[in-house]
Amino acid sequence: MKRLQNKVTIITGASSGIGAATARLFADEEANVYLCDIQDEMGEELATEIVKSGGKANYFHLDVRNEDEWTSVLNEIAKIHGRIDVLVNNAGIGGGPVHLKVENYPVDQWDKTIAINATGVFLGTKYAARFMKQAGGGSIINISSVYGLVGVHRGASYSASKGAVRIFTKAAAVQYSKDRIRVNSVHPGFIDTPQASGLLSDEKVRQELISLTPVGRLGTVDDIKYGILYLASDESSYMTGSEFVIDGGITAR
Repeated sequence: MKRLQNKVTIITGASSGIGAATARLFADEEANVYLCDIQDEMGEELATEIVKSGGKANYFHLDVRNEDEWTSVLNEIAKIHGRIDVLVNNAGIGGGPVHLKVENYPVDQWDKTIAINATGVFLGTKYAARFMKQAGGGSIINISSVYGLVGVHRGASYSASKGAVRIFTKAAAVQYSKDRIRVNSVHPGFIDTPQASGLLSDEKVRQELISLTPVGRLGTVDDIKYGILYLASDESSYMTGSEFVIDGGITAR
C-alpha cells in the first residue's frame, strides 16, 4: 500500500520548486493531488505531466492572499471527494530587497511578504480545518524556514513572516489536537529553487550560503519533499506542533 493512497491533498505554490517536487512525490504515493498557484501555465503543465505518468492531479488558480479564492477552491475539492486530508501551505516569496535594512525597508513590500507568507497560511488553515473536522482529522503542513527560527542580517520581512508561520503552527496544533488535525511546520535551509535563483546567481552569495551550512552544500527540493511526505502520511500520527528542521546543520551552530 502506498503511503498516501487515496488521500485528498492540496499543495499551494505547487507550480515549481519544493511545491512541484512534493506534488510529483504525492502522486507517486497515489494521492489525489490538487496543485494550486498563480503560475497557471506551469501548474497546468505539471498536472498534465502527472496524469500522463499515471497519477491523479488537477490544477486550480489560487492567490493565497484572497479569502474568496480559498473558499471557492476548497469547496470545489470537497464537493468532489467529500473531504480534505492534507494541506501543504507552501506558497511564499523571498521578501523583496534583501540588501535593505529595516530603517530603509518599504512598507508595501513588508505588507506583501506578510500577506503571502503568513496570512496565506492562516487562510489555508482556517478553511481546510473546517473540512478536516468534518472528516475526523487531517494534516496541515506549513512551510517556514530556518529564518523562522533565527535572525538574519538581511530580509527582516521574510524572517518575520516565517517566524509567524512557526508560532501560528503551534497555536493551531493546540487548538485542533482534539479534532485529530495535526499541524506541523517545515524549516528548510538554503535550498536551490527557482525562487532563489536570482540570489544564488551571485557566486559570492552562493558560496557564502554554502559556508554557513555544515554539510557543505545547498539543499535540493528532494531533501525537503520527503520530510513533507512523512508529515502528510499516517506515519507521523504522534507529531503535531513540531518544527521539522531540514537545514544541513545550519541551526546546530
